[in-house]
Amino acid sequence: MLDRLGFVQLDSINAVARAQELTLHARLPNYRHESLFELLPQRRAFEHWTHDAAMLPASSWPYWSERFRQRGERILQSSWWRERKGPRAQEMLAHVLDRLERDGPLQSKDFTSEHRSAGGWWNWKPEKAALEYLWQSGRVSVVGRRNFQKSYDLSSRFLGEPAAQAPEDWVDWACRGALQRLGVATPGEISAYWALVPPQQAREWCRTQLQVLDCAGRAAVAVSDWRERAAAVKMGRKVKLLAPFDPIVRDRARALRLFGFDYRFEAFVPAAQRLHGYYSLPILDGAELVGRVTPKRQGGELTVLSVHWEKTPGTARLRRYGEALERLASFLSLSMTQSRVASID
Repeated sequence: MLDRLGFVQLDSINAVARAQELTLHARLPNYRHESLFELLPQRRAFEHWTHDAAMLPASSWPYWSERFRQRGERILQSSWWRERKGPRAQEMLAHVLDRLERDGPLQSKDFTSEHRSAGGWWNWKPEKAALEYLWQSGRVSVVGRRNFQKSYDLSSRFLGEPAAQAPEDWVDWACRGALQRLGVATPGEISAYWALVPPQQAREWCRTQLQVLDCAGRAAVAVSDWRERAAAVKMGRKVKLLAPFDPIVRDRARALRLFGFDYRFEAFVPAAQRLHGYYSLPILDGAELVGRVTPKRQGGELTVLSVHWEKTPGTARLRRYGEALERLASFLSLSMTQSRVASID
């Protein structure tokens, strides 16, 4: 499934379950809770940045050196990073690499520091900043997670030292991989899929591909076998509750254009200004995005705080929606309670 999607976005918010868990649960009925991270020690996946933190299949590693270069250069130009790495940055990098060589894998907490933090999520000690820089620039890899805390080791002991690819190779790989997974897409959507290829390069690549109009009438490109793929789709009538960062809705503009679904993630919106809830999940019924539900894990129960439908649901849709909630509760080993709060947008 990770290969089919190309990446699964990671997120630490745990109001219901973490986003990566919801993404995989929606697609794999027998997915075991937290088993995604078992792929790291098996060297079948690696963790890095696409448009955000993500898990990627190991097959992408040879082409990811361009992202390592991009992230490394960005950090070196950042005053925020320079402040956190401290005045002896090179010495600190050498120290961290030496510890990993000798004792790795290690977590940030395994490094003692003279730095006294004032607290806060981003007020890192220099050792943590050095680890993150080395990880983002490719010399160090995340090789495991424990309670969502990263364990780091040298990339040379994980998937190997990243080797630079010729620009035409990684551009073609990234654009072709994005289009294969999107099926039909605009150059902007192809560029945004990995956030790896600049828009202009994506537009140039698209000039050599099959030109079409997407279902909203916008100029796009398509995989050559799009007709065969469309004919082969068997769309079941089953409701899925999607993570806020699920690939179907992650590109908000694409979801609005193709599905007519205007979705906003409101966890960072002041409570009084929220329309649908702190952590609302898009409701997918067959090929339609039909509403949003805000469930919450409370003790041993899964409770629905609110549900908002695009249009009044029929009895069959409500039944399928209820079954989806029960599946989610079962996945989280919770019992299901449901409030009567419901509204139409």
